[in-house]
Amino acid sequence: MKYLFSIISLCLAFVCTAQQPYKRTLKLMGSRFDITVVAKNAIAGNRYIDTAVAEITRIEKLISSWDPTSQTSAVNRNAGIKPVKVDEELYQLIERAMGLSKLTDGAFDISYASMDRIWQFDGSMTKIPSAEEIRSSVSKVGFQNILLHKGESTVFLKEKGMKIGFGAIGKGYAADKAKALLISKGVTSGIINASGDMNTWGKQANGKEWKVAITNPMNKNKVFAVLPISNAAVVTSGDYEKFVSFNGTRYSHIIDPRTGYPSSGIVSVTVFAPKAELADALATSVFVMGKDAGLDRINQLPKVECIIIDDKGNIIKSKNIEINKL
Repeated sequence: MKYLFSIISLCLAFVCTAQQPYKRTLKLMGSRFDITVVAKNAIAGNRYIDTAVAEITRIEKLISSWDPTSQTSAVNRNAGIKPVKVDEELYQLIERAMGLSKLTDGAFDISYASMDRIWQFDGSMTKIPSAEEIRSSVSKVGFQNILLHKGESTVFLKEKGMKIGFGAIGKGYAADKAKALLISKGVTSGIINASGDMNTWGKQANGKEWKVAITNPMNKNKVFAVLPISNAAVVTSGDYEKFVSFNGTRYSHIIDPRTGYPSSGIVSVTVFAPKAELADALATSVFVMGKDAGLDRINQLPKVECIIIDDKGNIIKSKNIEINKL
């Protein structure tokens, strides 16, 4: 029996080590993507990563507002003119985005793309834009003016000059779609990092959970905490790299689409959610809504948690999350 036990142990050890992580870093959707899959060999690993890349590229062609041939660009060109028929996939993405706009009282709005870029975060600004300039900058923004016709699968931007864009959820959505496709192909474990939009499933090759490091917004070269994550997404939005300061007030590059003013009072928001699309949208929304309203909204959502760090360094967390700081 002792020899049999040894043979079984060796077999189990072989099974555990047969799967290995394979990773590739590349530029997609104008951003850095790190795609990791756990597979039996390099051939399978690279094939799976190629599959993920193809899916992300497909999504980009569908939702890109920079590609003149995309359906999104067609919707924008016909603003104030006529409805545009779109694929069911794009229609549903826009429909979900509008649902998030209602949930966040307009703090999240894909028609933010209509906004005039009067705020600059490259060090060139010497004064705050005038109240009239700020008011005018968001005159074309308003999710209420995105008209959907479900039966026809059409999208109509009511006001001429309106635009929609998916900068706040596009990478998260692409990561979700790539993850779902890889799972359908039999990939049991992996992680897709879309420029900080993390989406995981399964466990690491060594059997341990994936872990995500949260940057310390007061010192971006240090890690604030490391948290385990399993079959979920985590997104962090921070202003520690893009912000301006006037008269002692720090203004984030994340602008409230309802007012045209940059958000203030928060330096970092990390959201955990079942999907990266949702986590992406909520991280931006909490920044805009502020810590009190944002936390209240998060606490009402099932399977969604967040960590907020304000500009005083205070840590505010949703009710079901535990943090072990480093």
